[in-house]
Amino acid sequence: MKDSAQTKNLIQRDKKYLWHPLTQHKTAVDALPIVKAKGALLWDENGKEYIDGIASWYTAMYGHCSDYIVEAITAQMKELDFVMFSGFTHKPAIELSEKLMKLLPKNQAKIFFNDNGSTAVEAAIKMALQYYHNKGKKRDTLIAFEGGFHGDTFGAMSASGLSSYNGPFEDFLLKVKRIPAPQDATIDEVLSRLEEIIEKNNCAAFVFEPLAQGAAGMKFHSAKGLDALVQKCKSLDVLCIADEIMTGFGKTGKNFASDYLEHKPDIICLSKALTAGMFPLSITSCSQHIFNAFLSDKVAKGFFHAHTFSAHPIGCAAAIAGLDLLESKTVLERRKYIEDAHERFVLKIKKHPKVEDARSLGVILAVDLNVKMDRYGKSRDKLYQFFMSRGVNLRPLGNTVYVLPPYVITNEQLEKIYDVILELLET
Repeated sequence: MKDSAQTKNLIQRDKKYLWHPLTQHKTAVDALPIVKAKGALLWDENGKEYIDGIASWYTAMYGHCSDYIVEAITAQMKELDFVMFSGFTHKPAIELSEKLMKLLPKNQAKIFFNDNGSTAVEAAIKMALQYYHNKGKKRDTLIAFEGGFHGDTFGAMSASGLSSYNGPFEDFLLKVKRIPAPQDATIDEVLSRLEEIIEKNNCAAFVFEPLAQGAAGMKFHSAKGLDALVQKCKSLDVLCIADEIMTGFGKTGKNFASDYLEHKPDIICLSKALTAGMFPLSITSCSQHIFNAFLSDKVAKGFFHAHTFSAHPIGCAAAIAGLDLLESKTVLERRKYIEDAHERFVLKIKKHPKVEDARSLGVILAVDLNVKMDRYGKSRDKLYQFFMSRGVNLRPLGNTVYVLPPYVITNEQLEKIYDVILELLET
């Protein structure tokens, strides 16, 4: 189907003023205008539909334009659109905190609002650094996994370990020491490395993506190993920050990946599916002992960190509605179906000669192709265009093709994604 005149017009207008993320504009193909979304589907100007196989960066987990969430935010914006959260509070923020506390690990006690995933991590890192500052201790080093990704603001970027995103800024980042993500066979080795780092540095916090490193290519690691690392950090007075921005809200098979751990993180970062992609909002939660370190007669010991749109009532309303859906019978049943379907597909393709590795965890499926390619570049772009030409939105990370669909995806839509991946393997 040829592009309509309207599509061409939108593309030209887009190119005149807009700068897209993760894009080399000199070589990139034109951005595709999307005009409508519903459930697991996106539509372009020409009426072609695309299955959103990654829930638009794993945000729209309850489906695009969910009637239930749309109704909730519509009602909220008619009652209270926005009020600053310093000196004021409001019912949506209070209700959201109450609902979240029933789901979060039991050691979590306080919720701080931000506006996106990166700023949730930024707030967490600042909390950890100031926690020790308030106690009169010098802590200037973070511990993080090799290949991690935590966002694009400077603190979050410091904790990240992917040079494709951080390269030009590495001379300006916070001090970070890295350890490999543990596998069952490497737990003792990684623990030894962790102990050595803590012994030789003034470590404030261990920042990690629990169980699955998203931007690294959906790389999974050992829950037993991660639990041992968290336990060791706690025993040596190093705070633990779980970045659940990608993994949170059911994606790993439990509400939070931290639910797989016996030893819980001190601080947890949430965003993306928090508001089902309906509104930019994020949360940094923490345990009571973190919060207590900021209580003082000295004003300067307070956490003087703020975002204009913190606890936005409309975002809170979207999040409350999303949590209702997360625990609904329909979503629980769909999550289980997707998990089982992923496991069957992994068994089907795992020994294919063009597959280096295939794995799944909860609703996350990842297939490493047996070919070398850059994370971003012509070969990767050809993969992306292959999927899009067949009506499936997948964004490979180098040679890793991953699927993380909305919970509302139909059986037929999920099978089409699998069929297109199989077609790729047979080309």
